[in-house]
Formats: sequence, C-alpha cells, structure tokens
Amino acid sequence: MTSLSASGMETLPAPAETPAILRLVQWIWHIRGEVPLPADLAPDEAFARLDPLFAHAGTTHARMGDVVMVTKRDQLAQDPLSVVDSGTLRIEPGEHSPVLRYHLVSRALLYCFLAPLLFLAISQLTVFLGTLDKPTPEEIAKEKAKKDKMGEIKLNPVDKFLGAPAPEKPQDEKKDTKVKKKGDDEENEGFSPITAYVFAGIFAALYVLGRLLEPWLIRRLFQRTLAG
Repeated sequence: MTSLSASGMETLPAPAETPAILRLVQWIWHIRGEVPLPADLAPDEAFARLDPLFAHAGTTHARMGDVVMVTKRDQLAQDPLSVVDSGTLRIEPGEHSPVLRYHLVSRALLYCFLAPLLFLAISQLTVFLGTLDKPTPEEIAKEKAKKDKMGEIKLNPVDKFLGAPAPEKPQDEKKDTKVKKKGDDEENEGFSPITAYVFAGIFAALYVLGRLLEPWLIRRLFQRTLAG
C-alpha cells in the first residue's frame, strides 16, 4: 500500500530486488548515472528544481524521503524525458557533496534492440523458404530432357538428303522459355532477404545511436536543472 509523507506527498514502497540474471542484461534498456549536487543545495530544494521535469502529460511521480519514483505513460514527444517509461531518482552522500543517482527504464531502447533480431529471423526464414521452393538439380535435368525430347523435330529423309537446314525451334516454345525465365527471376526476388537486412541495419543503428546519446542528454538535463 502507498502512504503519505510528512509533506503530504504520496510515497511508494521500496521496489523488490532484481534477480541477478536480469541484472546482466538490464544495460540494454536501463540508463544509470549520477550528477553531483551544488554544495549549497539541500535535497528538498534539489527535488523542487526537478519537479518541472515531472509536470508533463502522462507523468506521475511520488517521493519517499530522498527517493523519487517516476512513471510515464503515453508521454508526448515534447517531454524532455519522453524516452523514459519509469525510474527512480535518489540523493545519496558522495565523496565531496551529495549526488543525484538515477536509474531509468526505456522501452524504446529495448524495442530498438529487439527489432534487428526480429528482422534477421525474418531474413533467415525467407532464405529457408527460398531453398524449399527451389527445384533440385535432378528435377531441373529431368525437366530439361523432357522439353528437349518434346521440342526435337526430325527432318524428312528426302529433305535431309537434299541438305535442307534443320527447322528452328517453334516460336511459342521460345516465348515459353522467356516467360519461365522471367517468372523465375520474379520468384527469386520475392524470396530475397535484402529488405529484412536493411531494416535490421536501420534499427541496429538507431539503437547504437540512442544508447550512446540518450544517457548523455539525460545527464546534461539533470545537471542544468539542478544548477537552476
């Protein structure tokens, strides 16, 4: 159950401990860091300066002592913390002055990390379907021999004695060969995994960019906010 602090703000119970296995992969979509507080800034004043960051639509927060728990839902793009879905901010003693330590969770980073894996799986499935649909060498040889036999036209013995040239391949058969070749090319293009590879590369680049850029932007945001 939630309770109220002496200041009248809603407080939340401490979160349960995270399993060790999950902590090994949390770096994928979790953002952690710390920002030193100015020497003359008290915790209450520090949280007061941070309050405007939690005043955006879809954001709820509750304070429990020197800890603030934040939850975001359907946040707008104008929100400076729009990439964050939940997290905690706490003020703890540091070597020289108190520091603000934050632990934020971003589902956007998680989705960008998983998207390349999904598209790579799609590409492998596409290649697999292409191998199933492709005829075997035995089938190709058998079909070729059958068509050669059907398309073979024998000369009349008299024409052959007179040296008449062999008749050309029927025009319809030539047309069928071109149509079949075109159909094979289109079929091969339909099973091409290139598109999936392109999307996998795009989302991988987005994840790498976001994973490097977002922690820096968030830390700079907290530094400027605490500095007033």
